[in-house]
Amino acid sequence: MTETSPRVSLEDLAAIVAQRAAASTETSYTRSLLAKGVAKCAQKLGEEAVETALAAVSDDTKAVVSEAADLLYHLAVLLQARGVPLDDVYAELGRRTGQSGLEEKASRPKG
Repeated sequence: MTETSPRVSLEDLAAIVAQRAAASTETSYTRSLLAKGVAKCAQKLGEEAVETALAAVSDDTKAVVSEAADLLYHLAVLLQARGVPLDDVYAELGRRTGQSGLEEKASRPKG
């Protein structure tokens, strides 16, 4: 990140996605994704997750950074599409960090 680049938090990103969700499909990529529905948003998130994982095993740190940014953006879009507030995700993370990862995983319903 260069010194002139603004720092964007996940809250900022969610707010930007929400704002762009109200734009027209002609002017907003975010709006066009949302117009295609949750399944398309989920597909894009999955694609970005795979691209991030592939970049992670390469020697290209810049690619990891770029793909991780794409992944976070598409996660924010999917949360917007599903109407899930980022605060709900934070609350779940908070609940999980109150115990070890192994304890948390063991407490999940089997299914």
